[in-house]
Amino acid sequence: MTVIQDLSFLSLITNASVIVQLIMALLLAVSLMSWSYIFRKSFAIRAARAQTEEFERTFWSGGNLNTLYQDATSSRRQSNGATGALERIFTAGMSEYLKGQASYTKKDSADANAMLDGARRAMRAAYQREMDALESHLAFLASVGSVSPYVGLFGTVWGIMNAFRGLANVQQATLSAVAPGIAEALIATAIGLFAAIPAVVAYNRYTHDIDRLAIRFESFVEEFSNILQRQAH
Repeated sequence: MTVIQDLSFLSLITNASVIVQLIMALLLAVSLMSWSYIFRKSFAIRAARAQTEEFERTFWSGGNLNTLYQDATSSRRQSNGATGALERIFTAGMSEYLKGQASYTKKDSADANAMLDGARRAMRAAYQREMDALESHLAFLASVGSVSPYVGLFGTVWGIMNAFRGLANVQQATLSAVAPGIAEALIATAIGLFAAIPAVVAYNRYTHDIDRLAIRFESFVEEFSNILQRQAH
């Protein structure tokens, strides 16, 4: 009599050992979390790029810096979150520069270079905060991409061990006897790869995009520092 075994994915998952099922559940949960971070990071980087381009156009249009600063620090823009990362860097530097300028006009001994250094330090601090926000959750995607295949492989090894242990109670070892156990074990590796591949691709892509934004931020800090230096002297 020929016994037809159900080798569907659902059947293999439900008939797997408890350890393999726990590993599959863990990988699926990690995959869902990574996809959530992938979409959120995609929207955040896209918004940061658009806001950076918009502010660069406004900044280099030749408008007055004080007017631009007042517009950037207006309560309306602050409340609705309309300011972008580059605009916040500009605000930090301009705010520190204006404070130093007020001190410079009141005290003849104030050093203009110290005033410029204060504005540069404020922009560098704001730059670090913005980069930390952009790079959030990238470490999680990197961990998922590097660890998930090994977690899935552990589930596969465990399932294959159970499959071969089951052969000890069989009079005649055949492929049909060991195939279900091996198949259900290999699903763990497949789920591990399913979790790892999108995370690796997203991590590499977002790292590249964030590096390009970082270059634009650093270039702006240097160029704006030169503008402030010319005004100070």
